[in-house]
Amino acid sequence: MNTGAETATGGPDATAAHSAMHDDRKRWISILAKADPKKLKAAFEDLDQVPDVKWLRRPETGMSMVRGRMGGTGRRFNMGEMTDTRSACTLASGEMGVAYIAGRDKRHAEIAAVLDALLQTPQWHGVITAAVLEPLKNLRQLAVAEHATRTATSKVDFYTMVRGENA
Repeated sequence: MNTGAETATGGPDATAAHSAMHDDRKRWISILAKADPKKLKAAFEDLDQVPDVKWLRRPETGMSMVRGRMGGTGRRFNMGEMTDTRSACTLASGEMGVAYIAGRDKRHAEIAAVLDALLQTPQWHGVITAAVLEPLKNLRQLAVAEHATRTATSKVDFYTMVRGENA
């Protein structure tokens, strides 16, 4: 049975392809946002002849409310605010790139938005994935593993002993 969404996008195969692209894009936007700014800038500078972009939104710094849940299951509560920077651009071919970066690094937001737009194009996708995304992802995984190793040394295991008369 065809739904309106499937018909509008060209059928079930087109819907699945769109969903896969959406998942890939979420993944690369996350990698770009969490990347070490110095490493991201260096990788970007190594790319040859990046096309010009039209800025829809130059980098702007603002605040976002961070919300949480006790134990991950309770009612939501406002933890506080954090500084973030956002940016949006478009290529001459029509692809739009966006970036939301924790902190105030405007250049990081610019580069992430440009790379997001370029990653949507067939001619740049493979190049950027190999030269930028994979190395940044690997560096991030190493940093997370090192942090986990350092924090594991200070882990305290609590346990309860049962006293003889209560057994």
